[in-house]
Amino acid sequence: MSLSLTALASVVDRLPGPLVPGSHVVVHARPTFYAKRGTLSLQARVIRPVGVGELLARIDQLRRILAAEGVFDADRKRPLPFLPAKVGLICGREAKAMHDVLVNARERFPEVRFDVRQVAVQGVKAVAEVSAALAALDADPEIEVIVVTRGGGSVEDLLPFSNESLVRAVAAARTPIVSAIGHETDAPLLDLVADYRASTPTDAAKRVVPDVALERQQVAHAQRRLRLAIRGRVVAEQDRLDTLRSRPVLADPTVMVSAREDGLGQLARRLHLSLGTRLEREAAAVGGLAAHLRALSPAATLDRGYAVLRTTHGTVVRHPDEVAAGGALEAIVSGGRLPLHRTTDSCLLD
Repeated sequence: MSLSLTALASVVDRLPGPLVPGSHVVVHARPTFYAKRGTLSLQARVIRPVGVGELLARIDQLRRILAAEGVFDADRKRPLPFLPAKVGLICGREAKAMHDVLVNARERFPEVRFDVRQVAVQGVKAVAEVSAALAALDADPEIEVIVVTRGGGSVEDLLPFSNESLVRAVAAARTPIVSAIGHETDAPLLDLVADYRASTPTDAAKRVVPDVALERQQVAHAQRRLRLAIRGRVVAEQDRLDTLRSRPVLADPTVMVSAREDGLGQLARRLHLSLGTRLEREAAAVGGLAAHLRALSPAATLDRGYAVLRTTHGTVVRHPDEVAAGGALEAIVSGGRLPLHRTTDSCLLD
């Protein structure tokens, strides 16, 4: 027997994802009987997927909600420490994933310390136990990085690592978290919120601790390069010093002073000669000007017996009409001055 089933577009639009052939669903429908044709049909009111498809749809819906809140943003992820003092490890009880992390980490760095918390990693208790272990390790100040790991499994097995409360607990942790859940193809939400997603537990071990042998090789290589660089620099500087020391000025530093001293002596002698010649030339010129001045001076004329008449105002008399009768005069001779006064036609001494 078969029944026809119809569904409104609004009912289909409320589905969390598309339906594909083979999908399992639960349908809440209303039966309708057509008396004329004697047929019975169903009209769907609610369609809900079940099984793996439903789980994946719920996980995808939660992923979109958390992504919109910024829980998966790259700028909130913290860098892992280079060499953690102590590593926290959350894993299943006696799980192979725990063995992979411990063995590979200690092969790379034997001194690494672990605080291992073995908990349920699937089932109804998994979320509570993993969250409690995470809170305890996050509160330990010695723990610098936490690895959460388990082996592969089905979607149902890995479902606790997509639980909203666990994802938010990882986002709120102060310690960097490394997620190593399942195989590389598995993608629980814990991978998205963790600070680093490891593809396998072995990859997680390689990420949380450095390879001590490789680091020692790199240190030795750096030391060799440093020694070569220092040796080359010392040799180059020694060559420069040898070149400088071979110069005459450094072989005998007084050479520079002596050369300057000889030059200063020559300049001083030239200065003295030039100054003496200039003084003699200028002295001869001054002597010539003095002789010329003496030749033109009125004193020379007075020395020959001449006299100069001046009025009391100092005016030189050049004509008799310039002095009135009885006017006072003075005669300047070579030996001094003589006071005079003019009569009608002659001058008399006082």
